[in-house]
Amino acid sequence: MILPLAVLLLVGPAQPSAATTQLWLGRSAELALACVHREYPNKISHVLNGDTDVRAPHELTPAFYGCYDWHSSVHGHWLLARVARLHGDAPFAGRARAALDESITATNITAEVRYLAGAGRVSFERPYGLAWLLQLHAELHEWATEQPGDADVQRWRETLAPLTSEAVSRIADWLPKLTAPIRNGEHSQTAFAFGLMLDWTRATSEKKLESLLLTRARDFYLKDRACPLAYEPSGEDFLSPCVAEADLMRRVLAEAEFASWLRDFLPSLPPDGRGDWLSPGVVTDPTDPKLGHLYGLNLSRAWMLQAIARSLPASDPRAAALMAAARTHTTAGMAGVTGKHYEGGHWLGTFAVYLESGRGLAGPGARR
Repeated sequence: MILPLAVLLLVGPAQPSAATTQLWLGRSAELALACVHREYPNKISHVLNGDTDVRAPHELTPAFYGCYDWHSSVHGHWLLARVARLHGDAPFAGRARAALDESITATNITAEVRYLAGAGRVSFERPYGLAWLLQLHAELHEWATEQPGDADVQRWRETLAPLTSEAVSRIADWLPKLTAPIRNGEHSQTAFAFGLMLDWTRATSEKKLESLLLTRARDFYLKDRACPLAYEPSGEDFLSPCVAEADLMRRVLAEAEFASWLRDFLPSLPPDGRGDWLSPGVVTDPTDPKLGHLYGLNLSRAWMLQAIARSLPASDPRAAALMAAARTHTTAGMAGVTGKHYEGGHWLGTFAVYLESGRGLAGPGARR
């Protein structure tokens, strides 16, 4: 009998074994492998400039046409790079590498650059999809640095670089023009995207964009107080406006400054270790692609709560409450990572791997 991930979490040890972790990652890898080259159903965000723009997804964006939409395809490829990097000897690693090799070719990426630079696409996949593209490049960059003799990984990193550069140029042009943050719980949220982008700048030592992101984060969020957690979640959220903002600012501020900022930003955070101060979202219909977003909310909250806790001073009593809420959200979120319904199967594996592999835990003052 194959147990769902949520059951494994409930019956497994507090610190999962390497074999259990590999099993979780393998289950998520299967979801990505099933969709990165599956073209339909497909939801494209596509500006038509003329009759010749009426084309199939694999012709428009030949590297990232699967997994229902462009951003899910991009982070599906990130998932495959992540699991193959961490578990190169696992049964799924060879298939993950083969999928990356099929997608990330010079011909495909040239076409992706041409598409991104096309007329009317200045806001294409901004900021969510572009942030995940940087995460994919960061994963390949770190992997290539760790294993300089792996010719495939070196080639994928170099091949993806022109598309990454186009995305960075697009982001750098947009950030100074943005007059206010975007605080919703879906794709356009700026706090979550800024966090992924910052992680890329630090992985690749891109100081110019890092400086711009830090400035904009302080402009938008430093003076925020008493975030209204009681208003969360909205019924279609997969990101928490309040928790994602705190997860961004722990990357921006030094430990002591962040601890003080968080006290004003989330004043209801209890010091007694309770986890019931933040309730997980409830999915009533996993076949509805919007209602199913709440599984993703639970997963993203879980990794963000962990990262926030690890960014506080070791003696801070609020860390226990953050970790308790993270555990509750992990169980609630993993219940949706089954692949039973394509509405969630095309993307929830990424959120599971981001959580399971501890990808988002780094930052100033963060404890591993």
